[in-house]
Amino acid sequence: MSGPITLGHLSPPRSVPPHIPRPEYAETGEPAPRGRVSCVKSTPEAIERMRAAGRVAREVLEITLDAVKPGITTDALDAIAHEAAVARGAYPSPLNYRGFPKSICTSVNEVICHGIPDDRKLMRGDLVNCDITVYYQGMHGDCSETVFVGEPDAESLHLVRTTYDAMMAGIAVVKPGERFNSIGKTIARIAKDAGLGVVRAFAGHGIGELFHMPPSVAHHYERTLRLRMEPGMTFTIEPMLNLGGPDCHILADDWTAITADRRRSAQFEHTVLVTPTGVEILTGSARGPLFQTSQGY
Repeated sequence: MSGPITLGHLSPPRSVPPHIPRPEYAETGEPAPRGRVSCVKSTPEAIERMRAAGRVAREVLEITLDAVKPGITTDALDAIAHEAAVARGAYPSPLNYRGFPKSICTSVNEVICHGIPDDRKLMRGDLVNCDITVYYQGMHGDCSETVFVGEPDAESLHLVRTTYDAMMAGIAVVKPGERFNSIGKTIARIAKDAGLGVVRAFAGHGIGELFHMPPSVAHHYERTLRLRMEPGMTFTIEPMLNLGGPDCHILADDWTAITADRRRSAQFEHTVLVTPTGVEILTGSARGPLFQTSQGY
């Protein structure tokens, strides 16, 4: 098994062809103020554009995950994802968001989230989460999966399976009139029963015309988060569970979040739409999560 994750060397940011529409921060690095922006999509046309962005995000994610193997660098995964996004006329949303230098996030082993792709080669026994967001038809679609690099150990398999199950259980409670804190309550119960820690420092979020917008979607039970869901809302559910405690540290790049105890972390993410009767997953896949389908675990 590989040792502790350290920061590697970065290649230059990748360019996006000028004909591809860009989000507001693409040149300056400064996103629009979230303010009182609503995540409700009030027209069928806006919902269809969200569906389109979700489909493209999922396509790019699956292409990227299919390239995961021992010996590949996370920078190479970034190149694959970048090329897949621009080939579909999409802008890779992380690129220059608050100065982020790459087109995706790759979080390995004890990295919780926001890992920057670099020259580190993936090793047998690693876990890697690839987090893909694209800006397409004026909307952002956001999804991620954690996969194994080679055969997993029992602890890592337990962690990844439980994190996926917790995300899906959190999604299952989404419906009009439900309080947002029901999501975190459901996820936290599953994590506790499995002996895993729930990261509190990062949350899901509203999404649409802006990469991040209200509300914040906690993955632990937050008593004060009493906002109710309504049809047309689009947001992400993206629990991060740890083999150890929930605390984290940020490395010197000001992005990479690692577990404080250096034990492993996993994450899954979907963008969802609240429908009049329940929930629609906008970044779903017929093949299911890669760790279950192609690797047989």
